[in-house]
Amino acid sequence: MSALLLSRIKQKATKILEDQFLKTGYVLEARTWVTEDIVEIDLHLPSATMQWNEVQHMKCKVADFTYRDYTPSAWDAETQTCTLYIDVNHNGPGAQWAKKLTKGDVVEYLGIATTKHTPVNTSAIVCLGDESAIGHMLAMQQLTQPSTRFTGAVLMGDNANSKLFTEYFRTPLQPVERADSFGHQPLIQWLLQQSENLENTIFYLAGNSTMVSQLRKILRSQGYGSNQIKAHGFWQ
Repeated sequence: MSALLLSRIKQKATKILEDQFLKTGYVLEARTWVTEDIVEIDLHLPSATMQWNEVQHMKCKVADFTYRDYTPSAWDAETQTCTLYIDVNHNGPGAQWAKKLTKGDVVEYLGIATTKHTPVNTSAIVCLGDESAIGHMLAMQQLTQPSTRFTGAVLMGDNANSKLFTEYFRTPLQPVERADSFGHQPLIQWLLQQSENLENTIFYLAGNSTMVSQLRKILRSQGYGSNQIKAHGFWQ
């Protein structure tokens, strides 16, 4: 059997599965930051049943037979709406898809599932991530406050994005400017300047996988146990 025929069979089978399982959402608004690095998308998801006691992710169809996971930053169960913050400072299919979305567009997604990032009953939570994890970190903040002290840092590509983040969001998350390809060095420097209680702090890491891996290593070297470090890396 030829490779071309196998590819056609696979595509047909995938299409059958998509027709059976794909759900539909609608773009209420799509806004691009003035730096053009971040797109924020307000979605109406009429058939969604989101378990908003831990951080969730949507598996969105961004091209033919191509899917990317995005994290709702919050969930309004009454109106069935959420907002996605998508890092588009690269040429991947997800970024190209997000840049083209406009009000009224249909968004197809396979489903919504947990990232297994659930706030732990502790005295302090520290969240660290990059631009791709803005929604993830804001979701953690909403799920954590006000019962637990919440702090952290989010990597930003430049001073303009740092200023926008500070002005736009009411959050204890501090923007930190990127100084290397993956961003772990400035976040490590920020982390080493903090004075957290070793026994009562839980760290939640989210973002590109290299950054998450390096942050986990430095936390372990600082004496934090594996049960204090919750990591969720994104492949780019």
